[in-house]
Parts: sequence; structure tokens; C-alpha cells
Amino acid sequence: MAARRGPTFRRRELGKELRRLRERKGYGTKEAAAAIESSEAKLNRVETGHNQLPRVRDLEDLLDFYGVTDPDDRDHLLMLHRESLSHDWYRPYQNFLPSGAQLYAGLESDAATIRAWHSQVVFAHLQTESYARSIFMTSKPVDERTTEFVEENVALRMKRKEILLREDPPELRVILDEAALRRVIGGPEIMREQYKEIERVAALDHVTVQILPQNLATYRSGADFVLLNFDAKIDSVVMLDSALGTTLSDKAREVGAYTRRFDAMREGALAPVKTPEFLHKLAGELDVD
Repeated sequence: MAARRGPTFRRRELGKELRRLRERKGYGTKEAAAAIESSEAKLNRVETGHNQLPRVRDLEDLLDFYGVTDPDDRDHLLMLHRESLSHDWYRPYQNFLPSGAQLYAGLESDAATIRAWHSQVVFAHLQTESYARSIFMTSKPVDERTTEFVEENVALRMKRKEILLREDPPELRVILDEAALRRVIGGPEIMREQYKEIERVAALDHVTVQILPQNLATYRSGADFVLLNFDAKIDSVVMLDSALGTTLSDKAREVGAYTRRFDAMREGALAPVKTPEFLHKLAGELDVD
């Protein structure tokens, strides 16, 4: 089956190729931006896949400037441009997402593998609707969010989970700190439901969930992160999500550093087969009152 390629992936692929062509000719972003009467900032966002090139004429002018004359090469890049202009699946929710989260959401849906470490709350693809809503409702008055913001973000979170049930799902591997599972969100019943949901999703052939117990003296990353790997065309990325917002990087050094962190925690965590037993134990410890 052919790999899925959404608009965000195509923007990223086109931007990477445009950057390669520019650097091969020895041009800076200032010179290239001037060739299409744009700004360096806008061209930088095009090259990183954050923004589209809105006009075909701009792409054609860039290709002329970079000396791309082969008809097949030009047709391929024009095809990427056309596909990059399609609407992303998250478009109905984009007004409720910061820019970094929009790029991540688009790339996530085309990832071949997703590896996540979460130490504070359960990873999004494992959350129940009740658990997700409780998280947003708890922070609603503090962050001065509207009820619409809460409901749209809950809907988005549930929509993101659908990639696990499609015909060509990504491989998902999640490591959860015990603290994330013990932190009561919404009350005991919601947590019991959440434990069952983790067990249900972890039973899928392409999903692995491991738990890092608090009493193990092993390495733990101080920051939650997600690694996205793709089967071709574009570089892997690491996403860091914090109170300050969502940041992404495709720099090989940073992706490599977080890959080593994930592998270290994977080695230190309980084996996947022990996850259901651990969740049952936590459920039994919840206050029944």
C-alpha cells in the first residue's frame, strides 16, 4: 500500500527540496527571497514546512533562480506544491491550536512510527474522552479558556486517535512514568476507565505501552517528548510540549539525543507484557469512596 502523504508532509518535503536547491547554488535566504519579492522570514517558514508558497508563479520563479531546467524535476516540485495547498485534516480545529501544534498534528498523521515519553499525564493517543476533558477543564479557569476551546481540543484529541485504527496505522510505542498514571485526573472512575483504555489500545498489534515504575533507579528524561519517524522523503522530528508551547526540531543532533533518551528508558521500563498487571494494580488501589 502506498504511503499516505498529507498537505503538511508535502509542504515539508517541498521546503526541504527548495532549501537543498538554494544551498547547492550557494544563495542565502535573503537573495532567494528577493527573487520572488518576499521576505527572509516567509521563505524560512516555507523551507521548514510551516507555510505554503501561495502562488505557482513564486515556485516557478524560485526554480528559475536556482537553475532547475529539467522538465521532470520541475513537474515533480509543481506536483508537491499542488498537494501542499490542500486542506489539512485539522483545519476545523486550527483556530484553537498554536502554530507549532498545527505543524505537529499534520506531520503526526503521516508518521511511520511514533515514540512518546510522558511523565505528567497519559499520552494523547491513549486518553479517553473523559480523561482529556478533565485535563482541559481543570486548567480552564487558570488559562482563561472558553468552553468552546475545551470541547474543540477534546474533539481534536479523539480525532488524532483515529490513525491507530486506519488500514495503514503507524507503529506507536509509548513509555509512561508511573507518576503520570497515579496522578488522579477527574476522579477514581475516570481513572479506572483510563486504565482500561490503555490496556485496550496496548493490545493492538502496532502499539506498545511500557511503564517506568517510580521505585526503579533508572534514567528518566526531565522533559516529555514525541519522536516522529517517516518512511522516506523528510527528516525525523522531535516535539517538545511545555507550558511555553510546542516546539519541533528536525536537527539530527537533537533527534539523536532524544532517541538515545527514549531507548534508555525503554530498556529500563517494565516489559510490555507487564503493563496490564500494573494497570490492574493501580486500579485496585484507587479510593472506592
